[in-house]
Amino acid sequence: MEFIDYYKILGIDKSASADDIKKAYRKLARKHHPDVNPDDKDAHRKFQQINEAHEVLSDPVKRKKYDEYGKDWQHAEEFEKMRNTRANQNRERSSQHFTGNMNEDDFSEFFQSVFGNMGGQRGGQKARFRGQDYNAELQLTLEEAYTTHQKTLNVNGSSIRIAIPAGIENNQTIKISGHGGTGVNGGPNGDLYITFSIVNHKRFKRLGNDLYTTVDLNLYTAVLGGEITVDTLSGKVKLKVAPETQNGDKVKLKGKGFPIYKQEGRFGDLYITYNIMIPTKLTEKQKQLFTELSNS
Repeated sequence: MEFIDYYKILGIDKSASADDIKKAYRKLARKHHPDVNPDDKDAHRKFQQINEAHEVLSDPVKRKKYDEYGKDWQHAEEFEKMRNTRANQNRERSSQHFTGNMNEDDFSEFFQSVFGNMGGQRGGQKARFRGQDYNAELQLTLEEAYTTHQKTLNVNGSSIRIAIPAGIENNQTIKISGHGGTGVNGGPNGDLYITFSIVNHKRFKRLGNDLYTTVDLNLYTAVLGGEITVDTLSGKVKLKVAPETQNGDKVKLKGKGFPIYKQEGRFGDLYITYNIMIPTKLTEKQKQLFTELSNS
């Protein structure tokens, strides 16, 4: 297995703090994201390496193993168990301890001889190990999160097509089984964990399954009442306005909010706040009419 320097991939050194790792990851992930570079295979490959590096270095336990064992860090626990077993056997035979600080080359040779050949099992079978889990972040617009749709991702050089259910939450993580790292010696593949980031919308604010928006209302409709057309994420709808509507009044459109995750046909509500617009550039006649109203 080729050694990949995760620190080099993120452009940081081994003394980097957790915040340094997070900042470096976010900067590089934005630069090499497949949505930004749809036809750039090299960018896709770099994006996968960036995610893999972040997945390891952002986890204190995994980072410690990586720092100590390098490319074979995923099998550190098996190595420790085997080293302890051999130490006990050596103590029993000759009171010699199997200890000492092993560098990466020492560990790799030991791992290859023990796990890559006989694997410590009977019958000459190799030890099988599960592949590494991958973590990735996928950015969606509010409109994309509103509908169930398919999306193609590039994972470790392979394209996979996934269905994203309507109503996915911001920061929600889903698991795609078997699309992580390749297993060792025929072991099962790891899994792919995707965390979704929902981009803020310029008109609608989402809170849970409900949506909130502000609608401008002219003074005449606010005073006299009438009918207006408003936008929702599912299209335009007509809305009756009650006479003498006040600035800041709210109305609820039931079932016009966000779809409820994996509950087909169920939606939250849409809450509209009215913003009454004061007319400008009045004619003399209009000013006179407002004056008469104010004196009545």
